[in-house]
Amino acid sequence: MKSIPAVRRRTAGLLLALALVSTATACGDDSADSAGGAQKVKFGYIADYSGSVALAVAQKQGLWKKAGVTPDLRVFTNGPLQVTALGTGDLDFGYLGPGALWLPASGRASIVSVNMLGLADRVIARPGSGIEKPADLKGKKVAVAEGTSGDMILNLALNEAGLKPDDITKVAMDASTVVTAFSSGQVDAAATWYPLIDTMKKKVPGLKEISRTQDYYPKLTFPNVFVTQPKLASGNPELVKKVTGVLKEAGDWIAAHPEESETVAADFLKLPADQLKGSTKYVKILPSDELTKLTQDGTVDGWFDELAGVFGRMGKLPEAGKASDYYLGDLYTAAGKADRS
Repeated sequence: MKSIPAVRRRTAGLLLALALVSTATACGDDSADSAGGAQKVKFGYIADYSGSVALAVAQKQGLWKKAGVTPDLRVFTNGPLQVTALGTGDLDFGYLGPGALWLPASGRASIVSVNMLGLADRVIARPGSGIEKPADLKGKKVAVAEGTSGDMILNLALNEAGLKPDDITKVAMDASTVVTAFSSGQVDAAATWYPLIDTMKKKVPGLKEISRTQDYYPKLTFPNVFVTQPKLASGNPELVKKVTGVLKEAGDWIAAHPEESETVAADFLKLPADQLKGSTKYVKILPSDELTKLTQDGTVDGWFDELAGVFGRMGKLPEAGKASDYYLGDLYTAAGKADRS
């Protein structure tokens, strides 16, 4: 009789071990679709045109299925939250706007692909302010949403003019308040972006654009990108290549059908079609062949290195690695469209 409890303990232990094995197996299957063997990936995005259109096109064109990948798409309000989720393993891939590119530069994410280039940012001045060029910002009140691409274009304008941040009166506020402050004459200038500037033009006819994103192209630009976990890039490069191939093919479709892509994105986000109309006006969409060429000749690395300098001057990035450490250019060029290899 004394042996029965021992047997029961051994049996219970065996059942527990089997349960743990089954659980572990089920978790392992999380990356593969039991029906067709498709690999599952958790992919973050932002609910605007640039932050969602590639995923919308990939879904509509059947590119995920073609690549043997099943996406679990998750919406976020900003890039830094996605990088946090990458770090905890809650995401495999995500989307970052240019204002968050200091995060990959600090080693917290790896860039797998450039999505498109932002051309919307401006430093603008009120008529009668005496501001005609960046050097005229000295001593002026400038409204800006800190940590955004507006803050970045302001930094570039000041640097171009040989000015320091202390040479202006920088008035930090959220993006919507920038519109109000500029329109009401509370500040002399603002660093912001379209379509917000369209609203400001209606209230301040004759406003001047004194610095534009495209003024610095091709040496520097404001790309938005797709990123992954550094450990996923090193541990499962074939999966990263598959996903990158999907993004390349989606990007090529967008480049060939820019206006239609606005409608596809609106449908994906369940928005009225006209809400995203004109979204492609202030972005530069590069086909994958051109991005491959710019990657191979070092231009893309140069963009990220130049931006690291901007973030350094802004105090967001005391020390940055070289772009070659966090932009997976070799993997990007090697990835076939909707790659199944």
